[in-house]
Amino acid sequence: MTQGALPQSSAGGPDWTEHKLEQIMDPTRPLCREEIVWMLEYIKKKVAEEDPNLTDLSQPRLLKNFRYFAEIALMLIQRRGGHDMEADRLKCWLYEASFGLHPVKPGRIKRHL
Repeated sequence: MTQGALPQSSAGGPDWTEHKLEQIMDPTRPLCREEIVWMLEYIKKKVAEEDPNLTDLSQPRLLKNFRYFAEIALMLIQRRGGHDMEADRLKCWLYEASFGLHPVKPGRIKRHL
């Protein structure tokens, strides 16, 4: 079983979360379904907590984040396990859905929008 987004135990923490985000966004690593779900949970938790980084984003940017969050969720519902062929595009969608919530190194995500 995967660890939930933003773990509260001593085994997790900010360093663990940053490491997990870096792994998920790494263009050389394949994604698994559990990582995609973890990322959606992470975004949901940040929105529910009203993360200050989100309040700095413009309304059009927030709508763009939501659009990609919804695209990912629908992809998981409609194409069970079919995300392997769209790994590059899916990583780009994850980047867009989580924009503003964590630092991403320049050049790590290819644009496939």
